[in-house]
Parts: sequence; structure tokens; C-alpha cells
Amino acid sequence: MPYSANHVRLLTSSDALSVERLLRTSEYAYQRFTLDELPLTLKRYPTVGVFHNTSLRGFLLSQVINPPSAWIGGFGVGWGEHKQYIALLDLLLEELVKHLLTRRVHYLHYSGTDVDQDWLRSVLLVRGFQPYRYLHSYDKFGYDIPTNGNQQVIVRPVRLLSESGKVGDMAALLAIEAACFDDLWRHDATAFADIATTNPYFVVAELDGQVVGYQFNTVESDDGYLIRIAVHPSVGGQGIGARLMAEAIRFFAEAGASHILLNTQDDNVHAHRLYERFGFIRLRQRGFVLRKNL
Repeated sequence: MPYSANHVRLLTSSDALSVERLLRTSEYAYQRFTLDELPLTLKRYPTVGVFHNTSLRGFLLSQVINPPSAWIGGFGVGWGEHKQYIALLDLLLEELVKHLLTRRVHYLHYSGTDVDQDWLRSVLLVRGFQPYRYLHSYDKFGYDIPTNGNQQVIVRPVRLLSESGKVGDMAALLAIEAACFDDLWRHDATAFADIATTNPYFVVAELDGQVVGYQFNTVESDDGYLIRIAVHPSVGGQGIGARLMAEAIRFFAEAGASHILLNTQDDNVHAHRLYERFGFIRLRQRGFVLRKNL
């Protein structure tokens, strides 16, 4: 049966188990989400799947973090479909773009951790994607903390909504996003709500009663992932990033992570200095971001 005759549709959270089963057996899969995040991701963002009868043969998942930008968050084909993965990708990508355009998305991004070894990079480059950013990855073994940072800074769990007379953190988080990041990296209110739901560690930094930074992590098996640390540039150089980093390492120690991984843009000099100060080692492979104009 030709792939053009297969049934293609949007996936929902009820398809999470089918996606999970496919990922467990797939020889060709790309995944930038955890399985715990999958049901909510399927609910929030356009994901398309191709079926033969009721069997999922492949899927393409997007993450619309902040229009006009979106990300390819996952791609996989079923066991035995590896010879047809490019045909399936073309079918799914064409359908996904239709749904992204309805959400005011104009740029679709793909991120990989190794520019020399990534199996999807060359495929996407001949499908309208262009090199856009380069990334460096870091790894840290051990929990040594060279400094605790600014002790005047209060680090506490995030509080997105106002409660008990206390103002919620959402407005401050969005202001930090706008000040710190280009559009492709920014989270919107929906994304922050999902992060608070699915990540085991999400804290903010307060200085003089104002939220000036935040940080969130996750752990998979014994791998620790420092996903993001951000400080408003208006209060840079005051030890706030170091304060957040010290608390993050304590979290990973308590969680039993064997090592801590992160990545950042190659031109983010301040971030490189902070990570290297805390004993993170830059890995040899170079990450990258591709962008496609829709």
C-alpha cells in the first residue's frame, strides 16, 4: 500500500501509548521530550501520525513554544519502516506545516547535538532547512560547588499564579524571556505552565522582593539535564546565576544524577564562563539549529 494512501491525522493525548510503543522499537527516532511530558505535549501542540489501518507507522511532533517559531520535537517510524523513513517524513512534514500555519508559525526549527553525526541533518537540509545557530554541550561529573553565589538572593519554587495575597511569577518570567532570548528560545505562558507541571525542579530567584531569574531541570534514569538558567540582564554580574547554579547542583545530588548535561549557544560568553567555573567540561561535538521558513 503506497504511503500516500495511508491515513494521516492529528494525534491526541490518547495516542501517547502508541507513540511510546513506536519509540521503544524504532530504529529511526528523534526525541526531545520525556515520556512523562508526552501526553501533555500531544494535547498542546500539533503532532501528526500516519497509520495503516489502526497501526501507527510514524509520527512528527512539534512544539509551538512561542509563535512565530516552532520546533520539531520528535520524529519516529515503526520497526520495519526504516527503508521508508524519508518518504514518511515528507508525508508527515507536509501535513504538519498546514497545522503550524494556522497557529501563526512562520519558522520551524530542528536542533541536534552533533553536527557531524546527526542522521536527520542532511535529510532536512535538502528539504528547505538552513543552518541557523550553533551550540556547545557541557557535561559535569560530581557535585562540587565552587561558590554559593549571592546569598541575598532567595531561591524558591515557582509560583505561576497569584495565591494567598502573593503575586504570581508569570509576568516576571515572561519579562525575563523577552530580555534574555531570541524568539526561537522564548517560552510563552502555556509553555511555562507545562514546564511547571512536568519538570521536577523549577525555581525562581528573588532579589529585593523581585523575581529576577529562574531555573528548571529534569532527570531521566540517572542523567541530569540542566535545561535552562536565566537572569534578567538588568541585574547581571551580581552572583544570581551562580546562586541558581549552586542550588541546581544540590538538586541533582539529591536526585542521584550520575552527571549533569546542558547546552548553550556558542556565542553566549557569560553562560560559558558560568558553566566552566562550576566544573562543566565542554564536549567535542558541536550542536546546531536548523531553520525552515514556512
